[in-house]
Amino acid sequence: MSGEQKMKAKAEQAKGKAKETVGRITDDERLTAEGRAEQAKGDARSAKEKMKDIFKH
Repeated sequence: MSGEQKMKAKAEQAKGKAKETVGRITDDERLTAEGRAEQAKGDARSAKEKMKDIFKH
């Protein structure tokens, strides 16, 4: 996994988790949903990079 892409994936996951948490604390369903979506986007990016690594070797 390229280091830059790995960092982007982790950053998206962390940002999403933070948004989800703030959304839950403030009872903001939209923010909670945005946070979950960002986490999923980070998960997808991470999975994509892992697949690239598998087929690269």
